Amino acid sequence: MTRHFLRDDDITPAEQTEILNLALDLKRDRWSQKPLEGPQTVAVIFDKSSTRTRVSFAVGIADLGGAPLIISTANSQLGGKETPADTARVLERMVSAIVWRTYGQAGLEEMAEKTTVPVINALSDDFHPCQLLADLLTIREHKGDLAGLRLTFIGDGACNMAQSYLLAGATAGMHVTIASPEGYAPTDTVVDDARARAAQTGGSISILTDPVDAATGADVLVTDTWVSMGKEEEKSARLASLSSYRVDQRLMSQAKPDAVFMHCLPADRGFEVSADVIDGPQSIIWDEAENRLHAQKALMVWLLARA
Repeated sequence: MTRHFLRDDDITPAEQTEILNLALDLKRDRWSQKPLEGPQTVAVIFDKSSTRTRVSFAVGIADLGGAPLIISTANSQLGGKETPADTARVLERMVSAIVWRTYGQAGLEEMAEKTTVPVINALSDDFHPCQLLADLLTIREHKGDLAGLRLTFIGDGACNMAQSYLLAGATAGMHVTIASPEGYAPTDTVVDDARARAAQTGGSISILTDPVDAATGADVLVTDTWVSMGKEEEKSARLASLSSYRVDQRLMSQAKPDAVFMHCLPADRGFEVSADVIDGPQSIIWDEAENRLHAQKALMVWLLARA
C-alpha cells in the first residue's frame, strides 16, 4: 500500500525516528542514495509562493538522482478545470511522487486517495509536516534526544506550524505548549489527536494564553509569522491581537539558559520576533533552514521504498 505524508501523525513514533536517523545519514553523506536515478521525475506543485520549499525539494530531488518538475497551478488545469483526483491519475503515469504546496488539506487528501505514488504535503493551511521534520532534526542536533524536551510555540496557535508542532512534537515524546490569545487556539480535533499520540509516547500537550507562563523552563521557543499567506486582509486585527506575543529577550529569559530559538521563515523582525533574538546567539534558524533539504530527502527515500 502506497504511503503518503499529509500530516505529521501519518507516521508512527518509530517511523519518525527512522526518517530522522536517515536524514542525519544523508546530511553526512549527501549523495549516498539515488532512488530516483534514471532520472525519475517528481512533480512539485505550487499554489503558494515559496523560497525554501522550492529550493530544498528541487535540490533534494536532484541529489537523489531525479528530475524535479516544478508546476504552478496558475499555469495548469489543477484547481481550474481539473480535480485533484484526476490530476493525480494523470501524474502517476509519468512521475514517481507528487509534492504539493497548497491551501486546503482536503485537496491533498483527495489526491492521495486516488493515486498510486506517494503524495507529500509541502504546506497546507492546516499543517506543515515537512518543516517539522526539519525542525525536529535541528533540535536533535542541538539538544540530543527529543523525548522529554519542553517546546513552546508562541503566537497564532491556529496556524499550520503550531498544529504541526502539536502532532510532530507529541509523536517525538516532547512536552509541547502552545501560547496564543483567545480566538487563535489550535483546532480542537488537532489538540485531541496530539494528546492521544502523546499518551502513547510519554509527551504532553498544554494550551495556554499567557506567553510568560508558556515560555518558563522551555528548551525550545518557536514562533511563526502572524500574517500567513491568505490572511493578509486580517493583518491589522492580527497585529493588534498578537502584539503581546512577540518573542523578545524578556521572553527568552524565561526559558532555560541554554534554550534555542526557531522560526521557519520568512520572518517579520519586530513583529513576531525581535531582531536581537532571531539574529542572536540562541537562534538556530539557519541550521533549521538547511535541514529542510536533508529531512525531505530522507522522507522521499523512505516513502519511495514503500511505494
